[in-house]
Amino acid sequence: MNGQKPQFIELAIERVLFASRWLLAPFYLGMVVALGAILVVFVNELVHGLAEIAVFDAEHVILLALSLIDLSLTGNLVLIVIFAGYETFVSRMHVGDHEDRPAWMGTVDFSDLKIKLIASIVAISGIALLRVFLPLGDTGVRVEQPRLGWMIGIHVTFVVSGVLMAVMDRISGKDH
Repeated sequence: MNGQKPQFIELAIERVLFASRWLLAPFYLGMVVALGAILVVFVNELVHGLAEIAVFDAEHVILLALSLIDLSLTGNLVLIVIFAGYETFVSRMHVGDHEDRPAWMGTVDFSDLKIKLIASIVAISGIALLRVFLPLGDTGVRVEQPRLGWMIGIHVTFVVSGVLMAVMDRISGKDH
């Protein structure tokens, strides 16, 4: 009888620990709300951009496009985290063989997720830099040098971090 009590306690603890993964579900639901907020901002940018399109020059159209791309990449990033994080840490999504199921869904592990995340962050950072650099050719447009320096430094840090993560994955035997 004494031998079964420790097993019972151990099994009970393991079940509680395993069930605790569901505490992450509200985080992913919150990210769905954040994705909706990104959509609202995207539509707002698009509507305001189209309303002023008649007075835009090529540079303003490029800035509008970059803004929309930036929001789209951010939305993609959030969706990747929702799908891959939920399936990695909480539970498989039971959507069967739905025709719209992304091909990568269910195959992205934590290593793949971090590479996708850093790649998205690098792209978003690059677009933010491009948005700052485009108006620099205009006369009278001034950008604070320290801010620009910080933006470049942060972008380079993201790029180097991404390369180092890919190298670490390769060294550890996770070849893609």
